[in-house]
Amino acid sequence: MTPSSSAPSAPSAPGTVPASLDGAPRDAAPSATGARARFGPVALVVSAGISVQFGAALAVMVMPRTGAAGVVTLRLAAAALVLLLVCRPKVRGYARADWSTVFWFGVTMAGMNGLFYQAIDRIPLGPAVTLEVLGPLALSVIVSRRLVNLLWAGLALAGVALLAGHGEGGFGGLDPLGAAFAVGAGAMWAAYIVFSARTGRRFPQADGLALAMAVAAVISLPLGVVEAGSDLVVPSTLALGLGVAVMSSVLPYTLELLALRRLPAPTFAILMSLEPAIAASAGFLVLHQGMSVADALAIALVIAASMGAVRSQTAAPPAAPPGGPSAAPAS
Repeated sequence: MTPSSSAPSAPSAPGTVPASLDGAPRDAAPSATGARARFGPVALVVSAGISVQFGAALAVMVMPRTGAAGVVTLRLAAAALVLLLVCRPKVRGYARADWSTVFWFGVTMAGMNGLFYQAIDRIPLGPAVTLEVLGPLALSVIVSRRLVNLLWAGLALAGVALLAGHGEGGFGGLDPLGAAFAVGAGAMWAAYIVFSARTGRRFPQADGLALAMAVAAVISLPLGVVEAGSDLVVPSTLALGLGVAVMSSVLPYTLELLALRRLPAPTFAILMSLEPAIAASAGFLVLHQGMSVADALAIALVIAASMGAVRSQTAAPPAAPPGGPSAAPAS
């Protein structure tokens, strides 16, 4: 796929010093600015992960009121309403390919959320996210053009496997249907990464995100109404649903969309391996789920892999060839 003409220009390769207006090279004095440019997208992704996992912990507490499908409906409908009001996206001037991209972005968001909440309704939060993150890890292996990213993906996968094999939430005692839902959510998560990047290139600011969220809300609405009925409009439940929407949809999706404009998809996908660690922390602090020494070691492996991925991205050669590590995700 070719980005539309409104797509932002590609950032300078990490480690390079842009030329001044007269063609002479600039001094390398503003190193702090360069560091922010390199690590700013990383901070966006990590912040998004913290928000979404603590939002998921809050959603677990809402499920007894509405069921899993009801929580998804509240989350997506509230998020769509907030984004549409804030962004006020334009609907004119877009090609059929643009609308197709935003439609499939909405479908992947609806599928990812629906499958994930069905999973955490049946299995603990930590193992559910651990299984789900296999989708982005698989994506990083598929689209990566650098062998070092395969190494970091392998290390992250080892941490995921170790986290999955210990503690009360070990995979041996998981509900098979819940585990299957989590794996399916991971596949949709990988698709979300691809369509989020495409939407970010075709629509300005967060307009595409707002439109896609509306699509996801419309898709999820019938399922939520069937499961929860009038419980969806209880004021206290609506307030909790709004909190879940802001923490789990509005804030993280916006941060991730912005990050994907400046971060290669393989690095973004490996950074997603931080999610089991963040989910374990949310489970401990909000849901009072304990963590063993083996779990802590697994988290350390995942964090080490993510740090290595970031290091390899920021230390990339100044001029990557077309289709190299700085390229957009494969179509």
